[in-house]
Amino acid sequence: MDFFQRQSTLTALEWGLRAVIAYFFLVAVAKILGQRAISQLRLLDFVMALVIGNIIAHPLSDEELGLKGSIVTTTVLVVLYLASLFSILKWPAVRKLVNNQSITVVQNGEIIYKGLKKARISIDVLLEELREKKVDDVKKVSLALWEADGDLSFFLDPKYEPITPASIQMKAEPFDMPRTIIKEGKVNKNELIQIQKDESWLASTLESLYKTEIKNVLLATIDSKGTLKVFLYN
Repeated sequence: MDFFQRQSTLTALEWGLRAVIAYFFLVAVAKILGQRAISQLRLLDFVMALVIGNIIAHPLSDEELGLKGSIVTTTVLVVLYLASLFSILKWPAVRKLVNNQSITVVQNGEIIYKGLKKARISIDVLLEELREKKVDDVKKVSLALWEADGDLSFFLDPKYEPITPASIQMKAEPFDMPRTIIKEGKVNKNELIQIQKDESWLASTLESLYKTEIKNVLLATIDSKGTLKVFLYN
């Protein structure tokens, strides 16, 4: 049964065996590529996204290919994917094998070069990731981890943490989600009813405060204190 070679016809079993081999081969390739290549996708999701679209696309674009092979292959891959997810949940050893572990790349303000090599990222990438997270100095970082999804998570040294009301034991006001009462020149009547206002109030308020009409408003919000914020079309 030489199903690796090009054949004029393949049985359903041979198609299925091809799918099994391709699946585990791609898992191994994705593992070798590392977290940076996979980016925001988990390893198994990356493999499925990579292969299924390609499988379905071929018979749709080539009249000489039937759908049977693609359907069998896709079905086998989906079963393997679900079985892999079940195995990851049930057996920690499988989880450790498939899922990449977090890699320490900064600890106590020092760059861990071995961690960079293991994560396969350069100093430039590390600094870029920190800049994107508004961290200007590696020395301020107590711990930085390169996560399995190809993203950087970090914890600042406590002395560099921003001051919050909780840190100085100050009472803070509860979170207040503003209501959108105008969006793209259209009034949200349900929101107006919730705050016990009407369109005439809204129109007069816009005229007195902003010298404009409802149709000229891109976005208008109001909070529980009655503070109206208006963004006009520019």
